[in-house]
Amino acid sequence: MIIGYCRVSTLDQNLDLQKDALIRAGCEKFYEEYISGVKTDRPELTKVLADLKKGDTLVIWKLDRLGRSLKNLIEIVTDLETRGIALKTIVDNIDTTTASGKLFFHIMGALSQYERELIKIRLTAGIEAAKARGVKSGRKRLLDAHQVEVAKNLVAVGTHKDEVAKLLHVSPVTLWRYLQSA
Repeated sequence: MIIGYCRVSTLDQNLDLQKDALIRAGCEKFYEEYISGVKTDRPELTKVLADLKKGDTLVIWKLDRLGRSLKNLIEIVTDLETRGIALKTIVDNIDTTTASGKLFFHIMGALSQYERELIKIRLTAGIEAAKARGVKSGRKRLLDAHQVEVAKNLVAVGTHKDEVAKLLHVSPVTLWRYLQSA
């Protein structure tokens, strides 16, 4: 059976383009989803993956409709392959039933992994360079040393921590963390 899965990120978007292409690709059944690809819980994707049987073909518009990340995509495709299920993409023209389709998928996966590693290296180098120039990173402190000292003195004379937190425009938990680290 040829089964289609299509997804858009919001209800404002339209599935018509994907559905028309899936019909032309011969899909007999469709699963439609209106949810962001970064969400880990995608109910319709879960359903289609559970419903697929050996010998079936899953057809999607593009690879990015299927996986949240490269790792997730490779996990899904590996699972399909293990279960004897083919994957075809319309835009990317990938067909995992062919040797060249499998090769193309794995090359794209390797290139994406390589790019991710390069980004990580550049990010680390940028952070180190900023540190060397004296740039401080991270979240801005909500209270300075003087405010922490005032808070300690107020608490020491019996002012309730909730009142002190309100006075300094921070939450009681934040005040507590500052007082613990002082």
